[in-house]
Amino acid sequence: MAPRANWKGQLKVDQLLCPVALYTAASTSERVSFHLLNRKTGNRLSREFVDSDTGKPVAREDQVKGYEVSSGNYISFDPEEVASAIPENDKTLNVTRFVKCNEIDDVYFDRPYYLAPDGDAESFALLRQGMEAEKVVAIAEAVLFRRARKLLIRAHDGGLIATTLNFDYEVRSAAEVFGELPAFQFDKEMLALARHIIETKMGTFDPAGFDDRYDAALAELIKAKIEGKPLKKPAAHRTAEVIDLKEALRKSAKLDASRGKSAETGRRSAKSRKAG
Repeated sequence: MAPRANWKGQLKVDQLLCPVALYTAASTSERVSFHLLNRKTGNRLSREFVDSDTGKPVAREDQVKGYEVSSGNYISFDPEEVASAIPENDKTLNVTRFVKCNEIDDVYFDRPYYLAPDGDAESFALLRQGMEAEKVVAIAEAVLFRRARKLLIRAHDGGLIATTLNFDYEVRSAAEVFGELPAFQFDKEMLALARHIIETKMGTFDPAGFDDRYDAALAELIKAKIEGKPLKKPAAHRTAEVIDLKEALRKSAKLDASRGKSAETGRRSAKSRKAG
């Protein structure tokens, strides 16, 4: 079954217009999820909003949004008043500029969407190939899901990916976290050991190998519960021993070297068996 588009509109670069559609690129819908139940009856619970002062339930038609101007003091807004602040949606992804790929700080990345043509694929393909050849990404603006958003659009496989961006005020300054880190000076041996460890663990980015151990454990828990089997207790993790940093680097380097020799021995044995 073909995926359903989250949004349809047009991609605009000056006078170039291209009908496009956005599709969810990442979703948590496949994760194991739970509902809240009444322990005594086993029935599912429903959420109910109550007045914080009287404790009485409030009907949906009497619920309005409010903004706290001071402690315990609110001003309320009717739905029509809130709707008046929603920007006009012209269903257009308007590209405002192109920037080099290496200028993007991914701390601003929010949510990715696949961006595909929705009809005329020729202009879409031209734009995509041009961006790929020039190694640039596009910065666009649009009204998505009732909010004015900025998006970063980049070439990906045969199409484009549009990633909504966090606004600058939403991203905390790195100085808040790293500003008071002390400066260290390391000798040549420590830097060489660190470089060796990094080089021995170099690989490729392979999301297929990512393991969501918590979700898998929940699935096993549910299966055991359904089948009436005893529940397995998770293995306790040992606390790592704190040792001298240089000694830890040396031990890691020796361990990686021995692993490398074992792997090479294994490859040679396999070649010998094939040759025989």
